[in-house]
Amino acid sequence: MREIEKPLVTVVLTAYNHEKYIGETLSSIFVQTYSNIQVIIIDNASTDGTVTVIEKMLPEGSSFILIRNLTNLGLCRAFNQGLSLARGKYIIDLAADDIMLPSRVEKQVEAFEKLGEEYGVVFTNARYMEADGKLLNFHYPVNHEEKAKRIIPSGDVYKSVLENYFICTPTMMMRTQMLANMSGYDESLYFEDFDFWVRSSVHFKYFYLDEVLTFKRNVPDSLSKQVYKKGNHLLETCYIVCNKAYDLNRDQEEFDLLAARIRTFIRKCFYAEEFELAVRFRRLLNYIENPGFATEMIVAMCRLHLPVNSLYRFYLNNLQKKPFYRKDLAF
Repeated sequence: MREIEKPLVTVVLTAYNHEKYIGETLSSIFVQTYSNIQVIIIDNASTDGTVTVIEKMLPEGSSFILIRNLTNLGLCRAFNQGLSLARGKYIIDLAADDIMLPSRVEKQVEAFEKLGEEYGVVFTNARYMEADGKLLNFHYPVNHEEKAKRIIPSGDVYKSVLENYFICTPTMMMRTQMLANMSGYDESLYFEDFDFWVRSSVHFKYFYLDEVLTFKRNVPDSLSKQVYKKGNHLLETCYIVCNKAYDLNRDQEEFDLLAARIRTFIRKCFYAEEFELAVRFRRLLNYIENPGFATEMIVAMCRLHLPVNSLYRFYLNNLQKKPFYRKDLAF
């Protein structure tokens, strides 16, 4: 693809107190083998030296856009700020502690340009790393050639999205017009990916590119580690998205998959002591099918307000000492 033919790609980099990591993340953008990139950096009112690092690293006279929010607007609103300024045909939502490998943008654009307009997302494999940069396991287990050992859902992935978490969020390159038509991320939600997957995959296809092109950093305050904390807003967001999926579902198989997912969230509500929310999930489940004995027992225990959170988090903390990422603890 000749330079003049290369479509513009927008990278929206959202940051909040990422002083330790953002330098490495920015460097991974600067060394991309693909040059036609627009970079929009949203600092969400960091209180550390994040902005200082950014300003020192931006090239002299660069066209990069830096927005400094006076208050933390949350992930969804911050990304939408970048989306409103995006000029790229494709867009990447990148956290300020993750790393793109040098050929990532080039390979994803090459894949996207071969696909039809019905494709809205190209996603890939990723490798996890510790906060200090130590490399861990792959999102999808790989063989000696770093190719996924199993078939990854591709094409119409709506049913797979309903069934479980399977996409590593920072690996996605998205069609900007698709996001614009969706009015971006839902700003009323605490996190974006589950809602985005549901609302986009019901209308657009996803393409899995079998490459490891991103390193995702596991940090102590990551969302996947907050889901069992009392008072978190994550399960409330899941409840809202499940209601959206209920309205979007097209056949009985999709309702069956949604029902199974709701049962999972009811259990998580019990462990997080989100007892009233568990009852609301049960009410939604009842619109689809009879909750059944096991689920009714969990809901009954929720109504007793049993203090299980501390014990369960102690169990998880000991489990998470193992040196690998537990996908079953994700959303």
